[in-house]
Amino acid sequence: MNIALWLERMGRADPNRTAVGFGTRAHFTYGELAGRAAGIAGALRKDCGFAEGDRVAVVAKNCPEYVEILYGIWAAGLVAVPCNAKLHGSEFGYILEQSGARSAFVSDGLRDTVAPYAPAGIERLVTIGGADYAKLLSAEPISTIYRRDNDLAWLFYTSGTTGRPKGAMLTHGNLSIMAHSYLAEVDPTAPGDTILHAAPMSHGSGMYILPHVMRGGVNVVPESGAFEPDEIFALAQHWRRMSMFAAPTMVKRLVAHKADCDAAALRTITYGGGPMYVADAKAAFERFGPRLAQIFGQGECPMTITTLSKQVIADSAHPRWLERLASVGVPFACLEVRTVDGDGRPCVVGETGEIACRGAIVMAGYWDNPEATAKTIRDGWLMTGDMGSYDADGYLTLKDRSKDLIISGGTNIYPREVEEVLLRHPAVREVSVIGRPDTEWGEVVVAYVVGDAAPEALDAFCIAHMARFKRPKHYVFVDALPKNNYGKILKTELREQDRRVLSTAAQ
Repeated sequence: MNIALWLERMGRADPNRTAVGFGTRAHFTYGELAGRAAGIAGALRKDCGFAEGDRVAVVAKNCPEYVEILYGIWAAGLVAVPCNAKLHGSEFGYILEQSGARSAFVSDGLRDTVAPYAPAGIERLVTIGGADYAKLLSAEPISTIYRRDNDLAWLFYTSGTTGRPKGAMLTHGNLSIMAHSYLAEVDPTAPGDTILHAAPMSHGSGMYILPHVMRGGVNVVPESGAFEPDEIFALAQHWRRMSMFAAPTMVKRLVAHKADCDAAALRTITYGGGPMYVADAKAAFERFGPRLAQIFGQGECPMTITTLSKQVIADSAHPRWLERLASVGVPFACLEVRTVDGDGRPCVVGETGEIACRGAIVMAGYWDNPEATAKTIRDGWLMTGDMGSYDADGYLTLKDRSKDLIISGGTNIYPREVEEVLLRHPAVREVSVIGRPDTEWGEVVVAYVVGDAAPEALDAFCIAHMARFKRPKHYVFVDALPKNNYGKILKTELREQDRRVLSTAAQ
């Protein structure tokens, strides 16, 4: 089925219920939201001439219109391509070209960033809130177009170790299972309950639009468009029964913030996207009580691999409570999750292996990238690239990553992307990028450089050629990088060297 039917049905069954909030204000009712999405769908199909399966990108910061754009795309039988608003213009250009998007909805403040890099295949950039956007809304609406469970709905772009983003193909069936799993195992939601989008709607937070629309909830966008603890606490007091998705670093900032907040106003804080240290989880539990849940997932298996429920996190009397807080919980009911050794054999309890999962929620593959798909999905099993082990109770604990992914503040950063930019600088001869553990961000990016450039010059160069959040926080200049006999840089040794550098500095 087409997941856009959930909005169409709510628009008929409960048209006066608030669907979208902006700050403390009710922005759209379900009747209004359904009508606006149907107008966008009609314009895309009739006026723009798009055919079923065509891709439409969304290059936007969090805004109330994000919801109607997604549902308009889906109602038209098209595929949404949401993009992280923090990317560099060249990165936007690559995703637009690789996805074959025919059009893009763009935030007003991002249009000048996107336009110079827009590929020839882009027929129009529609500025959200502009005259072209208003024209789309006034088009003759259409009813939701029938789609099958295996038809594409969302291309979720996630970087790979090659440095080039890959589009995980998520179907209507994938997203339907994700929404049902969220409601069943993470955050049961009732009509009128709120989800706050303080994290990017292009990724994890945006996924949770779906279950809330299904259940008649309110999708709220903060007026700041950012993560501001004062604003979040005020919105929780206004809307009540408010949930939100947050990276661990965001949860830590909420805990540290001194403003008063009635924890009873919060329904669930779902955290994921990076490691949550046990001490931080305990502090969050002490501040907010039994309102924390954890999910472990990735774009290829959207937000749904394992979960540590509110009930488990709240069970502080359990003799293995601290061990469970250190884990990512147990598998969701909708799929199989196992750990395997280098030969693909299942690991025994306590043995570390690569985490693999299988089920109807796993992506259909990578868009226009059969080689990457074949490497990632083997005999029906999604190889996550994350390493972990099960305990005797069936709780999974992450140990390490087989890939060199850096997770900083809940955002994925791949070293190869940063290295390729730095190597373009004429004063850089060699470079290797690693993640350094950080109590606030989880990890920060550190570049080991062989060359003569000043750190300030490298920083400016990175800002000019890639997203600001990916640039290194620290530069370490060395005479040579550790390598094996084949000339391959030994990142394991480099990480050990970095630990020694930190240890010496601390003395």
